[in-house]
Amino acid sequence: MASGSTGNATLLESGCTTLLIDAGLGKKEMLRRFETLGRARPEHVDGILITHEHSDHSNGLAQLSRDWKCAAYLTEPTHREILKMYENGPKAKIERTVYIRPGIKFIIGDIEITAFTIPHDAADPVGYCFSANGKKVAIVTDLGYMPELVKHHLRECDFLILESNHDLEMLKVGPYPWYIKQRVMSRTGHLSNTIVSEFLADAEVFDGRALHLVLAHVSEQNNTPDLARICAEEALNRRASEFAFRGTLHVASQRVPLGPFEL
Repeated sequence: MASGSTGNATLLESGCTTLLIDAGLGKKEMLRRFETLGRARPEHVDGILITHEHSDHSNGLAQLSRDWKCAAYLTEPTHREILKMYENGPKAKIERTVYIRPGIKFIIGDIEITAFTIPHDAADPVGYCFSANGKKVAIVTDLGYMPELVKHHLRECDFLILESNHDLEMLKVGPYPWYIKQRVMSRTGHLSNTIVSEFLADAEVFDGRALHLVLAHVSEQNNTPDLARICAEEALNRRASEFAFRGTLHVASQRVPLGPFEL
């Protein structure tokens, strides 16, 4: 639905379960995105899963959870930060909360879910893996580097959404103040095209089996969709032929929704 520093949201549907991962868009904008995709807004959502408290991931959570009358699934530290951020105002009044813990599997409808810890400057940030009908989807954005734990969870994915936030040179000469540049480049910041390329080129850590690979959270100031794509394609082309990536590469946009995809 959206991916970037001004709002993130991903809709995931199985045969009988509908989930929203992150809620960085408000109701009005979410409706517009559904119209752009040429589909009706889901009448029922089984849960909204939050990766971390930053406003581009949580701004629409309370409104959407009340509108859909569904639970928000998030860690307790993340919920505490949201309550502090929105000072018990309307944006803090979530319909119902269910606390999750990284590494502990849970089930919503027919989807098995695992949250896993990621390195980002938030209270308790997580990525997610989803499994249903023999298919696996992973979503991991907002992390400064790729620990072994993250690489482990990204194995055997049929669909992978992975951050490719910035080009290092563009970031260094770009408009951000130096302290923000340091934050973005830190081990609790965001993934660069370079780090993503190293991951994609290494057949020992990226198995290349995904039918769809989506580069997400691409910075509008410090990256371009074309540059992110070119870096990823170059890395994938470095793989030996027996480990070739045969799926499709996509770049998510902040402004235009991407999808839908079927597995």
